[in-house]
Amino acid sequence: MTSPRVVILAGGLSHERDVSLRSGRRVAEALRAVGLEVSVHDVDADLIPALTQTRPDLVWPLLHGASGEDGSIRDVLELLGLRALGTGPRQSRIAWSKPIAKTVVQRAGLATPEFVTLPQSLFRELGAGRVLEAIVGRLGLPLVVKPSRGGSALGVSYVTSAADLPRAMVACFAYGDTALIERAVIGTELAVSVIDTGEGPHALPAVEIVTDGPYDYDARYNPGRTEYFTPARLTSDVAEQVAAMAIAAHRALGLTHLSRTDLIVDESGTPQFLEVNVAPGMTETSLFPQAAEAAGRHLGELYRKLVMAALQP
Repeated sequence: MTSPRVVILAGGLSHERDVSLRSGRRVAEALRAVGLEVSVHDVDADLIPALTQTRPDLVWPLLHGASGEDGSIRDVLELLGLRALGTGPRQSRIAWSKPIAKTVVQRAGLATPEFVTLPQSLFRELGAGRVLEAIVGRLGLPLVVKPSRGGSALGVSYVTSAADLPRAMVACFAYGDTALIERAVIGTELAVSVIDTGEGPHALPAVEIVTDGPYDYDARYNPGRTEYFTPARLTSDVAEQVAAMAIAAHRALGLTHLSRTDLIVDESGTPQFLEVNVAPGMTETSLFPQAAEAAGRHLGELYRKLVMAALQP
């Protein structure tokens, strides 16, 4: 059988461009090591002519942030009649919106911290002070403020004092026009990756995340600030619960091939869904590769199996 020709999309113009480039490079190297023909292409004016001319067997979007995870690039690939690895455009749009994803999984019976969403325009029209006072009165403190769309913890703040909430809102609105404000949960922060190579979704070992401060962009992508435990230091019962939650979220949101669910186990031992990622980072410090290696998976072979699954009719 001829080796499939795979094009990896990496880069783009989002705030997460550098992460995407690193992810694309790492996956391309791993696939080439197991014999696949792989090229990496940025998302620019040359992309459509290149794809139209070469007609690859599969396109793997490894784009983070807007256009990469909101389903739009996948819409374009469908217009071109090209097969893509990963979640389809409609489901990507649902997962990309944190408030919508939280609502969907909540309806599926999963626990998630109480939250509100607030567009920047309404925040200004109603008066910042009164709105923030109402938020604290309802949700209490501490709070987590984050853009309703986006990744890599860009624009995310952990707020312990009402006096710090205005600054957190400003930081959030720098990365998006709608904020998600949710009740902060104290507990063990985890990431659970899910793969489906054709036999149904399967959870990889949970990764426990321990930082000396907020798990922000710097802590995620620069070695040294964060300590990871893979598998996470959980009882077997809780480990089964978090794996089941990640699989349930994957299914409820209609995701395909791979995903990563971020969650936290609260002080009572209950897993709480935070958000899901349809294009997990694949850099040297990313959580998906750590989980795969902890499961004894050879990355190149795992990526090859995902490619082959995506090529199935």
